[in-house]
Amino acid sequence: MAALSGVETIDFVASRQKKTLLAFSCGKDAVAAWLAIRDKFEEVIPYYLYLVPHLEFVDESIDYYERFFGVKITQLPHTSVPRLLNNFVVQPPQNCKVIEDAAFPEFDYLDVQKVMCDKFDLPSNTLVADGVRAADSPMRRIAINKHGSISFNQLKYHPVWDWKKADLIECFRKHKVKLAQDYKIFGRSFDGIDLRFLYLIKQHFPKDYQKILELYPMADLEIFRWECANGKRG
Repeated sequence: MAALSGVETIDFVASRQKKTLLAFSCGKDAVAAWLAIRDKFEEVIPYYLYLVPHLEFVDESIDYYERFFGVKITQLPHTSVPRLLNNFVVQPPQNCKVIEDAAFPEFDYLDVQKVMCDKFDLPSNTLVADGVRAADSPMRRIAINKHGSISFNQLKYHPVWDWKKADLIECFRKHKVKLAQDYKIFGRSFDGIDLRFLYLIKQHFPKDYQKILELYPMADLEIFRWECANGKRG
């Protein structure tokens, strides 16, 4: 369907379902989406997809938003986790056979939606809100202009797709909500195990860095390569 405005999108979805799921990344756009929809539904049911379970700095952010919104945030593995493991990404040779034998089943966002619907006894066609904004990239704008702000095939909708940066700032000031500490450290929300995040996690959250290495043991090579390339190692 054609792209409705953000407000029209929320009203349309709210006319079809009393409760909504929310894909919550702890990022600014996801926070804005939650604020935009929370008064339009009987219940907003958020979930967070982790790359590594229970990193302390992530749990601190989740705890803050749980207290701010008064809602428990379900934590589930990110769809990337089995793919990274099954492809032996940053895994040492001795781990490969174990991972291969484990044969981790891969899943997608529709599978996550189904798990959440089953867990909370929701209709199977319950749409999931997210924080996608057209202003984030030309590709997102093109996609929304082409496919609209609601995807019934993917069971998702974009309640703040037409928000600009000024809209976000005004919303956060109005509601007196804080952004996750990710923005102070990384300048954005944490969403990868690459050098952008690893280098700073090692500096600021050494315990969490060790947790990352437990699951992805050779992620340390990302930093090693960067240090070698930039003359940081003798």
